[in-house]
Amino acid sequence: MPLTMCQMDELFAEQPKPQPEEETASSVTPLAARMRPRSVSEVVGQEHIISEGKLLQRAIESDCFTSLIFYGPPGTGKTTLASVVAETSKCRFEKLNGVESNVSEIRDKIAQARTLLSLRNQHTILFIDEIHRFNKAQQDVLLPHIERGTVRFIGATTHNPYYYINSPLVSRSQIFQLEPIQPQHLITLLKRAINDPENGYGKDQVEVTVEALTHLATKSDGDARKALTSLELAVRTTRANDKGVIFIDLAVAEESIQQKAIVYDGKGDQHYDTISAFIKSIRGSDPDAALYWLAKMLAAGEDPRFIARRLVISASEDIGLADSNGLRVALSAQQAFESLGMPEGRIPLAHATVYLATAPKSNSAYAGLNQAMKDVQEGVTLEVPKHLRTPTRKKIAEQNGSSDASLAYFYAHDYEGGYVPQSYLPEGKHYYHPTENGMEKRITERLEFWKSQHSTTPKEKGS
Repeated sequence: MPLTMCQMDELFAEQPKPQPEEETASSVTPLAARMRPRSVSEVVGQEHIISEGKLLQRAIESDCFTSLIFYGPPGTGKTTLASVVAETSKCRFEKLNGVESNVSEIRDKIAQARTLLSLRNQHTILFIDEIHRFNKAQQDVLLPHIERGTVRFIGATTHNPYYYINSPLVSRSQIFQLEPIQPQHLITLLKRAINDPENGYGKDQVEVTVEALTHLATKSDGDARKALTSLELAVRTTRANDKGVIFIDLAVAEESIQQKAIVYDGKGDQHYDTISAFIKSIRGSDPDAALYWLAKMLAAGEDPRFIARRLVISASEDIGLADSNGLRVALSAQQAFESLGMPEGRIPLAHATVYLATAPKSNSAYAGLNQAMKDVQEGVTLEVPKHLRTPTRKKIAEQNGSSDASLAYFYAHDYEGGYVPQSYLPEGKHYYHPTENGMEKRITERLEFWKSQHSTTPKEKGS
């Protein structure tokens, strides 16, 4: 689509260094936005991707990247890193949001970028926040222009890009995962805001105790935006004392951030990562860890029925025959929760969690089934032995005058101990290999005894 004269005038107007829109008036701009780092050296935390010598830092400083995707929880610096790239780069910076923008806006930005590149040889960085909100068609619009180098793309998302962003776009991008910011780094950011005379409270008399800083950093749970917003609330709502000092102690900090924000996405990585840690803690026989992950899920609002179902699975998969009571306890906890609901329903869930974590472990039945299913799916399908087939098949054979000894089936209950040696599976296949753990040791002994009886030839009762 050709640009109008008005659009051309706007395009070639002097381009100021990119500044977030909300930073035009510091009096109304949130503290978190005012304190956003503007260079690599100001970024705090995320050393695994942004420290000296790391790929992302080298790419930013040398201005030699094509497409980037920043992925991580809220408040960890995704938009900040995009802003740092914009400040460092000589490129024009355009920003869209996955919630508000549409295909028409994308095309307009790309058209302007193409014109600027052809006439001035100036590249454009197109930053799309919450890129996971774009549908497939919207994401596909970007592909040819990224491929041709019309725009340099930066995306930010709180969702796993391998699941929520189209594979072609992911394959064209370098993905960097951001982690929750550690409390010591959040304290550094808070102190920086307190002392900064331009964007923070350096011109005011603000004193914050160590206990208050620690509380704000801990309760923010890795979210820098929440930490700075809580500090801002504390400062703005606290009156200066007789000396003109705004004094923030632990009590004020507790009021400013009353409830810890649990970093948890009910349908995203936190959901799957936490339940994975929960089950692996049970499997690893660590009741303390299992209870912690259970508490995190419950506090974050995870569906307790989902947790109960996973306990039932774990009881069969990980505890198995080493302690068959584990399955009964898990099923009872599931039933008890349905009867009690929350908050009392969390008690039987804790009961089952500790029982399973401290029970002896065996996955022999589960492993045996997996191997048997593999043989069924990949091997030659075995025929049912003649003596195990339905009685009707045997009667037909006898009516036809067959006296095949292979038709003889021995009824186990007719023999001492309820056992008689005979073949139930062709080719001597073995799938169940019991362990020596818990009650399964007794199963091993029983199987060994039955195996020793195979040297005797069974006879039909009455013969």
